[in-house]
Formats: sequence, C-alpha cells, structure tokens
Amino acid sequence: RFLILHKELDADDGELTRTNKVRRGFIADKYGVLVEALYAGRAEQFIETVVKFEDGRTGSVSATLKLLDAKTFSPVKAAA
Repeated sequence: RFLILHKELDADDGELTRTNKVRRGFIADKYGVLVEALYAGRAEQFIETVVKFEDGRTGSVSATLKLLDAKTFSPVKAAA
C-alpha cells in the first residue's frame, strides 16, 4: 500500500532538518492518521495540515488522499 502526500516535506514546517533529513518522530505524529489509514485498508483519507511559508505567514492545506495497493508480480524464471 502507498499514497502520495498532499505537500512536499519541508524544513520550515519541521518535517525535515536543515540538512534535509526526515524527522521521523515528527512525521509519525503529524501524519499518523495516514499511517493508520494505510494499515486499516481504507481507500481514501482526508487530512488538513498547517503550513508555514518562507515569509512567516501560515496557511492550511487540505486534501482527500487516495490510498492504493501496489501490484506485485512473481519473479520470472531465468532462461536456461
């Protein structure tokens, strides 16, 4: 299962460090509802997120995200 986030991860929002490393604990708290939806097998999930712009203003981004299943294939038998 996978989903595409409704916004890029950003250091200004606290999701990344200034060296672009993911702050996993922060992500788990902020996007926990999406992780739960993935494990619960839901087809879509609504989320609203507060974002901070470079000039200091704040705004809100909301979306209903589709959660999809990745199609997997069996390995092809090697040719003799």
